[in-house]
Amino acid sequence: MKRMDKILSLLGLAARGRNLVSGEFSTEKAVKEEKAFLVIVSEDASANTKKLFTDKCNYRNIPIYYYGEKEALGKAIGKQMRTSIAITDPGMAANIAKHLEDRKEDGGK
Repeated sequence: MKRMDKILSLLGLAARGRNLVSGEFSTEKAVKEEKAFLVIVSEDASANTKKLFTDKCNYRNIPIYYYGEKEALGKAIGKQMRTSIAITDPGMAANIAKHLEDRKEDGGK
């Protein structure tokens, strides 16, 4: 299984386990309430959206990654297009972050 597929399937697993929230409003709320352990923003999100979540996550020391496209993120969690996702389970967040870091080390493949 390609790493990208693995990350998307982990997001699907988190969604089925109710360990994530998605959409700008819900993700921002989870970050503000410090319930988010990891935030993923789609690579094709607007510059304003990326800046908003980068600033909020950095302020609260929540890891943030830019990954995938809106359609792929939404499809992985069984929803319409999603620009942002917050993982609310620490174990699941650590697992997904590990795969995202591995992807970064491989040059983003």
